[in-house]
Amino acid sequence: MTKNLTLHTRTTTAGPVIEFAGELDHHTAPEVRDALLGLNLRPGQQLVLDLTEITFCDSSGISVLIAARNHALACDASIALAGVPERVARIFRIVGLDHVFPTHRTAQAAEDAWRIASE
Repeated sequence: MTKNLTLHTRTTTAGPVIEFAGELDHHTAPEVRDALLGLNLRPGQQLVLDLTEITFCDSSGISVLIAARNHALACDASIALAGVPERVARIFRIVGLDHVFPTHRTAQAAEDAWRIASE
């Protein structure tokens, strides 16, 4: 990943969690899109995008998040956002993404919600 953004992927019982740190913008979006669309999601899994350390997100970043959602749904998996900083959450509310993505305070809270829903 470029110096403006780093991704860290880990696996939980619910599915992959990708932790973002830095700027999700037109410079970093292509690499992020490739990484997200390259994920092998299984039906029933949940992809969590942890945005706790995101410092900036532009329209290219929003497009990548929507592409990740479409990929998850095509794989019969779900997607959730975690740790969305208020400055980014405000943008999401303005463009209506708060109605598209389930959002949780933490990645662990997203995993807990998935576990309850799958029982």
